[in-house]
Amino acid sequence: MTDPGTELSTLNFESLIGGPLIAAVHAQVQSALATVNFVKQVGFNPPADGRVTPGNQVTGEPAMVTFTYQKQVPKPDGTSEARPVQLTVPLLAILPIPFLRIEEVDIDFLAKIDSVQFRQVDEQVKVGADLDAKASWGWGSARLKASFAYQRDTKEGNKDTRSYSMGVKARAVQEELPGGLAKVLSILESLIQEQIQA
Repeated sequence: MTDPGTELSTLNFESLIGGPLIAAVHAQVQSALATVNFVKQVGFNPPADGRVTPGNQVTGEPAMVTFTYQKQVPKPDGTSEARPVQLTVPLLAILPIPFLRIEEVDIDFLAKIDSVQFRQVDEQVKVGADLDAKASWGWGSARLKASFAYQRDTKEGNKDTRSYSMGVKARAVQEELPGGLAKVLSILESLIQEQIQA
């Protein structure tokens, strides 16, 4: 009969628990690389000459967006008039930058081992009899035929049922931007320009 305690002790819990944690670390790396790619592809125009820089560094001008709208502008005589105004803003300054961090990983492991020992006995008894009698001129003869059969069938064994399940829940949150990226955004915000059209 299977000993559930012994069987559970043979499981590789280092892999069972470490596997999801390593996967969470790899997911964190992929998230950081996705942030870098977002900043490079969305926030900056590619170099005009199409050169690829060593180390795949970000080069080039920041991608800018220009808005045109009407604004009341004061005149020297104290009145105001509506004039078209252009506002130029770096694209990174108006988009949320995805920077996710895995905050929590929950691992649930469930092992269910059912072990049943069984013994089954089947018995069959069969009795049969045939009687034959003959009579001729006062003398008679009889013949008796009897049969007896006994059968016993015994089955025994173990039946083991195993089921394992693992659930992994990861909770990710939007992390604060690193200091360097926050400084870049601060510089980009200083590039915002409002220009009144003539």
